[in-house]
Amino acid sequence: MSPSQISPDFAKLDRQKGWRTIRRVGPYLWPEGQAWAKRRVVLALTALILAKLVSVGTPFLYKAAVDMLTGEGGSDAMMLAVGAVGLTVAYGMARLMNVGFQQLRDALFARVAQRALRRLALETFTHIHALSLRYHITRKTGGLSRIIERGVKGVEFLLRFMLFSVGPLVLELTMVAVIFFVVFDVWYLAIVVLTIALYVQFTFKVTEWRVQIRRKMNEQDTDANQKAIDSLLNFETVKYFGAEAREAERYDSAMAGYEEAAIKTSLSLAFLNFGQSFLITSGLVGVMVLAAMGVQAGQLTVGDFVMVNAYMIQITMPLNFLGTVYREIRQSLVDMAEMFDLLEQPAEVTDKPGADVLKVQGGAVELRDVHFGYDPERPILKGVSLSVPPGRKVAIVGPSGAGKSTIGRLLFRFYDVTGGALMIDGQDLRDVTQDSLHAHIGVVPQDTVLFNDTIYYNIAYGRPEAPRSEIEAAAKAAKIHDFIESLPNGYETTVGERGLKLSGGEKQRVGIARTLLKNPPILLLDEATSALDSETEAGIQAQLKAMGEGRTVIAIAHRLSTIVDADEIVVLEAGQVVERGTHEGLVARGGRYAAMWQRQQAGEDSDEEAA
Repeated sequence: MSPSQISPDFAKLDRQKGWRTIRRVGPYLWPEGQAWAKRRVVLALTALILAKLVSVGTPFLYKAAVDMLTGEGGSDAMMLAVGAVGLTVAYGMARLMNVGFQQLRDALFARVAQRALRRLALETFTHIHALSLRYHITRKTGGLSRIIERGVKGVEFLLRFMLFSVGPLVLELTMVAVIFFVVFDVWYLAIVVLTIALYVQFTFKVTEWRVQIRRKMNEQDTDANQKAIDSLLNFETVKYFGAEAREAERYDSAMAGYEEAAIKTSLSLAFLNFGQSFLITSGLVGVMVLAAMGVQAGQLTVGDFVMVNAYMIQITMPLNFLGTVYREIRQSLVDMAEMFDLLEQPAEVTDKPGADVLKVQGGAVELRDVHFGYDPERPILKGVSLSVPPGRKVAIVGPSGAGKSTIGRLLFRFYDVTGGALMIDGQDLRDVTQDSLHAHIGVVPQDTVLFNDTIYYNIAYGRPEAPRSEIEAAAKAAKIHDFIESLPNGYETTVGERGLKLSGGEKQRVGIARTLLKNPPILLLDEATSALDSETEAGIQAQLKAMGEGRTVIAIAHRLSTIVDADEIVVLEAGQVVERGTHEGLVARGGRYAAMWQRQQAGEDSDEEAA
C-alpha cells in the first residue's frame, strides 16, 4: 500500500478515532479534584518555557564569542569586559540550563503521567469486568490482553508528548523564524518556512501511510499472541492429539504475517528518514549559502554565519523530533484506539439509576413467565414460571439445550430477561444493584476454576476479610482440610493455572469451601458433580446437602440421582416447563422425567455390570 492508496473514508475514520483518543486522554492532563497534579503541570510548563527561551538565546552568545575571537566584536563595553572566554563559558552555562529545565520539566510531570496511567489502566480493568458474559465468551483472551497491554503503554507517551512536544516545537520554530526575519532578512525566513512546510507535509503523509502498515502489524501480533495463549491453555489437549506440529504451524503462519508487516514498517521508516534528511539538508544549505554570501559582501560577520548555522542545527533537531513524535503519537493512537473501543463497549447489564440494594429476608426465588434468548431469533426460555420457597430445594432437569444453565445465568444476572420477571423475596432483579445481588448468591459450578495462587487465597476468595480460623472451618466442612494439611506447604500450596495441580474432586471441594465461607442465603448448584467419578460424587453430594441446610437451593442437574431429595423437581424441555413434582411423584406419573430416570438407571446398571 502506497501513500496514494489510503482510502479517504478509512483515513477519515482513522482521524476521527485519533481525535476521540486525544479527547479521552486530555482530561488526565488536568484531572478534576487533584490540585497537586494541576500545580505540577503548571510548574512543568513554566520549566518548559524557560528551557525554550534559554535555547533560543544561546546562539547569540555563540555569535558574540566568535566575533570577539575574530576581532569583529565591536566596542560594546560589556562584551569587551566579559571577553571571548567569558562568553564561551556563558554559552556553556546556557546549554546546561536548557538541559536542566528540560529535566526539571520531566521530573515534575512524571507523577502526573504515572497517576494518569494507573487511573486509565484501572478504568479499563474495571470496565472489562463490567461487560457482560456474552462479550467475554465471544472474545479471545490472548487478543484482549494484548489490546490492553499496548493501549496502556501508549498512554504515558501520548500524555507526555501532547504536553511537551507539539506546542513547544511550534513555539521554538516561531521564535527562530522571527529572529531570522528581524536580525537578517525576509529570504532567510522564506527558506525556513518553506523547509518546515515541506518537511511537515512529507512527514505527515508518509507517516499516515506507515500507520496503516502498523495497524496490519498489530493485527498479526494480536493473532499470533492469541494463538500462543490459546494453545498453552489447552496444553493437555494438544498433547492428547499429538498436535504440537499443527499448533507450531498455526503460530508460525501468524508470525509470518507479522514478519511481512514488520519488514514493510522498516523499509517505510528508511524512506521516511531519508526524505526528512534531504529536505532538512536542502534548507540548511540554502540558508548557509545566503549567510556565506552576506559575510563575503561584508554585510554579516563570521559570528552571524556561525549563529545562522547554530539556529538551523537547532531547528533541525526538533524537526527530526517532529517526525518521530508524530509517528509515535500516531502509532500510540492506533495502539490505544482498540482499548478505547473496548472502553466504549456498552455494558449489557447495568444498574438502573437509584437501584436499591437487595434485601433478603427468606431467600424466596420466583420466575414469572420468563422469556429469554441469546439471539432474538432463537429463544431459549419460553414463558418459564417456577417458585422456590425460602429454605427449600428445587431441582431443574432436562435435556441439553433445554435452558437449565440459562436460568442460573439469569439468576446471577449475567443477562437480563427479555420478558417476564425474575424475583428474590418479591424484588425484581433489574431493580436492585448487581453487587448486592451477587453478595447473596453462592454458586458451585460444574467446573470449579481456581486462581493460580495458594489454596488459602482461593478459599479466602469467598470472603477475603475472614480470619484464618473461619477459612479452615470452611475447609473442614468441605472435607478438604485434612488433604491440605497433608501437603508439604499446606494452605500455602500453589494450585497452578486454573487449579490444574489439583484433581477434579479436590478443586470442587475448594470451590465448596469458598462458597461456604461466603455463607450466602441462596445457593445455585450448576451441575456441580456431573464431571466427577461416582465415588467422589457421593462424598461431595453429602457435603452439598449439608451445605444447603437452611438455604434456598436451586440445583441444575444432569444426573437425576443427585437430586432425588429435592423438594420439587422441574423438568424443562425446549425452554418450557413440561413436568414438576417430587421424585417419587414424577416417577409414578410415568412421563418425561420417568423416562429419563429409567434410561439413567439402565446406564448405571450397565456400568456396574461392566465393572
